[in-house]
Amino acid sequence: MLSEELKKVIKGEVKSDDETLTKYSRDASLFEIRPEVVVFPKDVDDVKSLVRFASSHKGEMPKISLTARSGGTDMTGGCINDSIILDFTKHFTREEVDTAGLSAVVEPGVFYRNFEEETLPAHVSLPSYPASKSIAALGGMIMNNSGGERTLRYGQTRNFVTGIKMVLSDGNEYLFEDLDQEGLDAKLMQKDFEGEVYRKMHDLLESNYELVQHARPKVSKNSAGYALWDVWNRERFRMTQLFVGSQGTLGIMTEAQLRLVPSAPHRKLVVMFFKSWDALPQVVNALLPFDPESLEAFDDATLKLGLRFMPEIAKKAHSSFLRFAVRFLPEVWIGLKMGGLPKLIVLAELAEEDERVLDEKVHGVEQALEPFPVEVRTLHDAAEAEKYWVMRRESFSLLRKHVKGKRTAPFVDDFCVAPDRIPEFLPRALKILKQYGIRANIAGHAGNGNFHIIPLMDFTDERERAKIFVVAGKIYDLVAEFGGSITAEHNDGLIRTPYLETMFGAEVCGLFREVKQIFDPQNIFNPHKKVGTTVEYAMAQMAKR
Repeated sequence: MLSEELKKVIKGEVKSDDETLTKYSRDASLFEIRPEVVVFPKDVDDVKSLVRFASSHKGEMPKISLTARSGGTDMTGGCINDSIILDFTKHFTREEVDTAGLSAVVEPGVFYRNFEEETLPAHVSLPSYPASKSIAALGGMIMNNSGGERTLRYGQTRNFVTGIKMVLSDGNEYLFEDLDQEGLDAKLMQKDFEGEVYRKMHDLLESNYELVQHARPKVSKNSAGYALWDVWNRERFRMTQLFVGSQGTLGIMTEAQLRLVPSAPHRKLVVMFFKSWDALPQVVNALLPFDPESLEAFDDATLKLGLRFMPEIAKKAHSSFLRFAVRFLPEVWIGLKMGGLPKLIVLAELAEEDERVLDEKVHGVEQALEPFPVEVRTLHDAAEAEKYWVMRRESFSLLRKHVKGKRTAPFVDDFCVAPDRIPEFLPRALKILKQYGIRANIAGHAGNGNFHIIPLMDFTDERERAKIFVVAGKIYDLVAEFGGSITAEHNDGLIRTPYLETMFGAEVCGLFREVKQIFDPQNIFNPHKKVGTTVEYAMAQMAKR
């Protein structure tokens, strides 16, 4: 029995009871895959032992694999599989934060909420946190290349990883950092597995240099595929950029070195209320010169959801329901002026070190918005501004919890197109959903053109489930037509891996397969993600409830 064998080779816990396997068969996606065993590695030696065990037993156990998991909030099926799941949240929780040096060293099981307890009092942060920051862990954030409400100014997680330790398929741990030409030459000379990996990756990237650089997505956010275009620019070799966003398909992360940024002490939120989506690209272009920290948007369906579940949102905002409701009185007046609820709400948060500079920027934003058909309200109080952030972050969680008879179905949940194409793209995307009778909520990062469409569907109905990949194919064809990314920050997983060729083409996807072969020739690291998944396989893993 596999669980008994693993107990002999690692110090950490090994579980195969029904309750544990059921829990780890799900993440936040629409898939369900029951693992054979769940392990809680105690240290790096345990991880090495697990990799060596899987490698040495692949011949007699062809399906054996290792899938790393931290917070379990993945929306793509990225942290579930049918063999061995490694949960890092029990023992890999070390964090060393150097607030003065704006750096940190973390293990993959550190929850962001705990990390934030160390950084916020010192007015520094890792600003690439996702909306699920209260339940997400850093291993998943790094392996998915997460982004969120502050990505517009600071970029995605890959911008903050300066070093990463990985256990590779030979069962050894290696530290990967950015290398100049001299450092790269030294690695290429090594007569070991690490040197072999560097030689093969360098040869692949150098011989396909123009193809790789041309494949770089033409949008400001992307987590699709392997970021080959960011690894080698003929001056620096940055293997960290390959591992960030790789979903644990090339090795097992054991530690990461992070760069932090100072948190601006002064901030204000400008809220815009639109009657339609038409003016959005012009407004975004007008506001970008003011360097907002965030430029977020959500539709009227999301607003209605927030109003419907206001008591729960008030609790999340650490406020009484009455006090929280009173804060919305000004919005009631705006609604009366507009003749009803706005179709779209956009949040522009500005943050600066100098309060005078902030006030000047806010005034500039207000002036820049005067020509547009939008109602504007500037919030000077942080507690009042928080009501919008809680509503924005909690909306999809509320959907998952409260809509009876249907469940959230994240399968076209993370596209990114140029912001000025959104008014053209969205109606066509929503028309496809309507054609198949699918109702959805929309929210996202307007400044990047990254929006999340979360349909509500009845998964007990086989006809409903059958729509998923038909609609996904049509939506991703549309994304490719607009030159966008099929996933800006949620990554590929089971749901989008079959569509990577739609976005990148056969030749580039062939390079992705070569990369997988270089690092994981036996396919033991999180199989069926990034490469090697068909629509048929993914469909067979969909939950039926």
